[in-house]
Amino acid sequence: MTARPDEPVPRSYLYVPADQPDKLAKAPRSGADALILDLEDAVAAAAKAAAREQARAFLVSAEAGRGPQLWVRVNADTLGEDVGAVAVPGLRGVMVPKAEPALLARADAALGASEQAHGLPAGTFAILALIESAVGVLRAEEVALAPRVVRLGLGEADLAGELAIRPGPAREELWPIRSRIVLASAAAGLLAPVGPTDTAVRDTGPLRETTEILLRQGFRARTAISPRQIPTINEVFTPAPEEVEAARDLLDRLAEAERNGRGVALDRAGRLIDPAVARSAREVLGRAR
Repeated sequence: MTARPDEPVPRSYLYVPADQPDKLAKAPRSGADALILDLEDAVAAAAKAAAREQARAFLVSAEAGRGPQLWVRVNADTLGEDVGAVAVPGLRGVMVPKAEPALLARADAALGASEQAHGLPAGTFAILALIESAVGVLRAEEVALAPRVVRLGLGEADLAGELAIRPGPAREELWPIRSRIVLASAAAGLLAPVGPTDTAVRDTGPLRETTEILLRQGFRARTAISPRQIPTINEVFTPAPEEVEAARDLLDRLAEAERNGRGVALDRAGRLIDPAVARSAREVLGRAR
């Protein structure tokens, strides 16, 4: 499943506990491109039922097509019940935690049933597959090709715990796994993946550095657990004006060369503009839009 061609690609996804009405009310003004109403980690077991109902009420009251994209992170063990409650018009899709092929097949079936129940076209609801288990990593290619999946995410906290990895500040120990997620996304033709959350809410100083690392590694978005993290994430994943200008100039030079019957063009520094360079320039302009 591919992303809708006419919708913006989120740079930032803000987790919002679905059992906290005050945070739900403020979240649309956070500046995040997308909200993830959380029924999973942020909600205590005793509050799951109430969170499900509050998430549904929020989605029903939200103005469809206005404001940030709306997603819900469901629970793996109550996936059918969660999807049945929140898959209503206005929902963009669900984030499936601990994403593995069998669980994604269940999510696809549940979302399809909800589409039928609401008279919606097949494929209305998408899946953001959060890979955070050893099986999910090893089967990342299958996860990326599963029905409805438009984007992969990486949950490093649960993954590090399962693998007994003790990451350092820059989390280099997990970089090979990040590359696997980026490769699986590209091979399946998905949007570039969503990077893991930085849990340091009060000290946002390292956030820019770690987000820039994710950008260089091939990620184009990141989850957040605090509105304070959103401005930095959005800024890092938005091309700077000079980067946009350089990309536009490069493509203009290439177009001029083609109009004049030349197969090659040179950039401002006199370097050859090959197809890979042109593709990177188009990607920059796409993010700028």
